[in-house]
Amino acid sequence: MVIGAGLVLGAVALGAAWLLPSDSYLLLPDRAKPLEQKVRIQGEKDGGPGGIYYVDVIVRKATLLEELVSGLRPEGADLVPAEALVPPGSSFRERRRQNLRQMDRSEEVAAAVALRELDYDVEAEPEGALVVAVGPDTPAAGKLEPTEVIVAVDGSPVRTPNDLRRLIAKHEPGDTVRLRVRAGGATRVVEVGTIESPEEEGRPIVGIQVEQFADIQLPIDVEIDLGGVGGPSAGLAFALDVVEELRGNVDRGLRVAVTGELELDGGVAPIGGVKQKVIGARRSNADVFLVPAGDNTVEARRHAGDLRIIPVKSFGQALRALATLPRKA
Repeated sequence: MVIGAGLVLGAVALGAAWLLPSDSYLLLPDRAKPLEQKVRIQGEKDGGPGGIYYVDVIVRKATLLEELVSGLRPEGADLVPAEALVPPGSSFRERRRQNLRQMDRSEEVAAAVALRELDYDVEAEPEGALVVAVGPDTPAAGKLEPTEVIVAVDGSPVRTPNDLRRLIAKHEPGDTVRLRVRAGGATRVVEVGTIESPEEEGRPIVGIQVEQFADIQLPIDVEIDLGGVGGPSAGLAFALDVVEELRGNVDRGLRVAVTGELELDGGVAPIGGVKQKVIGARRSNADVFLVPAGDNTVEARRHAGDLRIIPVKSFGQALRALATLPRKA
């Protein structure tokens, strides 16, 4: 009877561990999805076979048992602490709002880049890196504020977030950088220290989240709606789909999965969740997967299997790379 009671208590504890949430989260693959029905443009053409696909990452609470036993986590899952998703002092609600704002800006930038490629007259000039969040307990805390725009680093102009990352990357973690910041009609210079990125060894950061600042006027209506999906990482996919729907012959009849943040100058910036995204592209039987060149490509190829990975640094390069692919019969 004692042994039986122990087994019952053990089963109850195991069941509780399986059901009770932990303090950590799981990043999970989600299937790549076609953009054709998500993008509406004046003058769009009917789609054919293939298509441009975007990929996303599912985030959910891990159970206590999943946290303790890695073998019980779903395929492709990564366990991350809550502070890796939401810095201390912030909240998931605020992070959600930031992600949706990033998605809105990503859609606008993508439409501008694509329409320029198609020789439309687009009024849009990159004017700096807009600060959208400042991490607490980082060098930028107390020195930079959301809504400020960084326009220079160490005297060199910043027109895009990619400029900002490139110029700060010239330093070593622990160095100080001089940032020229604009707010309203006034500018100021502030010295900010750097620390090593928790996501990339040796890369200096100041502890801010930025997005493209620009006044964009589109000559035609472009509507993109992914529902509740947030973040900037579908920008490159958006732009490719806009060109596909207006001009055609971009996807070559292939299922083209795409990820990458798109800058207003056409540059492609790195994104997170590459492992989950490449698995999602594989599960959707994508023919190729376009990924930001560099560390993102290295990570994607680690999990790609037979899926062809195409690294890209710019929107123009992405178009050229796809144009060289044989058309799918």
